[in-house]
Amino acid sequence: MIMKKTILLLFALAFISFNAIAQKINWVTLEEAVALQKKTPKKIMMDVYTNWCGPCKMLDKNTFQNEDVAAYVNKNYYAVKFNAEGNDEINFNGQKFSNPNYNPALAKRRNSAHELSRYFQIQAFPTIVFLDEDANLIFPLKGYKTPEQMELYLKMFKKDDHKTLDTQDKFNEYYKAFNYEFKS
Repeated sequence: MIMKKTILLLFALAFISFNAIAQKINWVTLEEAVALQKKTPKKIMMDVYTNWCGPCKMLDKNTFQNEDVAAYVNKNYYAVKFNAEGNDEINFNGQKFSNPNYNPALAKRRNSAHELSRYFQIQAFPTIVFLDEDANLIFPLKGYKTPEQMELYLKMFKKDDHKTLDTQDKFNEYYKAFNYEFKS
């Protein structure tokens, strides 16, 4: 009996220790990210999600919890989480965005679209919106992405490689030649 308790205690401590050292993304609001850009210019990676979206939850669990992804994002981007059907009031680019048709009774289900999600023309969830150092749209990346798939886009936008990939053929060459380093 004492042996079982000892083993359970060791497993619990190992689990707590593992979670304590796991890399986490430092999420901020869009307003905070824009303010931070003024002090230290970095691009913004904005995770546009909804509460009911299964692939959004997979992106959080499988990709954003990945140690390599989190470390790279924290070093090179300001990371923003944005609920595309939430009720937050957001000031961005001199405009105020809200969700005037938000229904609190539908908070965990499909709700009305936030004005900011319309501004970025978000039509699928999740969508990861990349903004440059001046908070201008670079690209909305639609759908669930694995850590390896995210690595390609995180590094491409960070290095501004996307500016030379003006055709599908050039992107395909870039994709084929890309050296993946993130671990699953």
